Amino acid sequence: MTTIADPSGRVLEHDALLAESGELRTFASLGVDPALVKALDAQGITTAFAIQAMTVADALAGRDVCGKAKTGSGKTLAFGIPLLQRTMAAPSTQPGRPRALVLVPTRELAVQVSEVLEPLAAEAGLRIAAVYGGADIERQVKKLRRGVDVIIATPGRLIDLGDRGELSVADIETLVLDEADRMADMGFMPQVEWVLRRLERDHQTLLFSATLDGAVDRLVSRYLTDPVLHEVASPNTTVDAMEHRFLEVHQMDRVKVCAAICRNSDKTLVFVRTKRGADRLVEQLRKEGVKADAIHGDLRQANRERTLKDFGDGKLPALVATDVAARGLDIDMVDVVVHFDPPEDHKAYLHRSGRTARAGEAGLVVTLVQWNQILEIERIQTRIGLRSPIVEIFSNDPRLANLGEWQPTKD
Repeated sequence: MTTIADPSGRVLEHDALLAESGELRTFASLGVDPALVKALDAQGITTAFAIQAMTVADALAGRDVCGKAKTGSGKTLAFGIPLLQRTMAAPSTQPGRPRALVLVPTRELAVQVSEVLEPLAAEAGLRIAAVYGGADIERQVKKLRRGVDVIIATPGRLIDLGDRGELSVADIETLVLDEADRMADMGFMPQVEWVLRRLERDHQTLLFSATLDGAVDRLVSRYLTDPVLHEVASPNTTVDAMEHRFLEVHQMDRVKVCAAICRNSDKTLVFVRTKRGADRLVEQLRKEGVKADAIHGDLRQANRERTLKDFGDGKLPALVATDVAARGLDIDMVDVVVHFDPPEDHKAYLHRSGRTARAGEAGLVVTLVQWNQILEIERIQTRIGLRSPIVEIFSNDPRLANLGEWQPTKD
């Protein structure tokens, strides 16, 4: 296992990590093909993030790789570059029989991975397609029939296309399992193993996950061959990189407190537990003068993508999301994460909160707590090793204008 931290135990990330360790690496020095280096240079990507510097050479050498890294650490290129380079050597020759497959838990992640890899694939002369539920399957079938080299897929849609006879995994030589822990959390492990059992060729597997325990560990033991393990982040890194505020609010004032937080932030991601709750909160925030929209499983894919783009571009200052809808999202520069409804457990707290504090940037996480939720929140704090007072606050409190600089203390 490769973990990089400075002597104080602080885990460093991305270019900053490599610069401080004196190991700043170019992609050419890692053995990346000149065509792919050119495509990266065109996007201003010249040096490798930590997880890329660790894993690319092993992956190019054909090793099975386990990468332990959270969303936003640069893992898409860590697996994407070797996947494309190895596929360049043996592109697909038959429609519906790609040579490389990336399995992801959500349609949003499928779109994001595709967007990252498409410019590189074009430079390499490879054809790439993303297939996922919620989109027109006939359009995806037409693309497959024209021939593709690399497929990025959610498990359910991949199996649907296989059942139709439109897609076979028999020729797969490079398999990527991205966000494997979230596929396990979402109940996709039976579908993932269904795919793995149908791989006929000798193949390389690259697995990336924020955690490597439980179902993910069993997957690694059963299906990977002598994998090399690289780790960037420790479990406490996410917590340490953030400012945490726990606000005791009254039921009738909770929406107004949330609105005040949103008004004082450029980009706020608000978490609720249910789809109905997300729609209701959006209406309430709009009544408070906050431009907000929701993302959840009942929305059409086109609406979800448009909402995500507006939020990513800064046109939509507040995005209200359910846990399932937000899994796999890679959104940069989120200023504040608000737990409007408390997370189910400490893992959910970390998953939600990890949408801020990306790429070494500081982030603010605010949890709204009602009187009957205090013990629940205190248990979550204990599990993540965090001690922070729960402070009563009202929507007219001036501290809401700048929660990041206010340091709460017990009365």
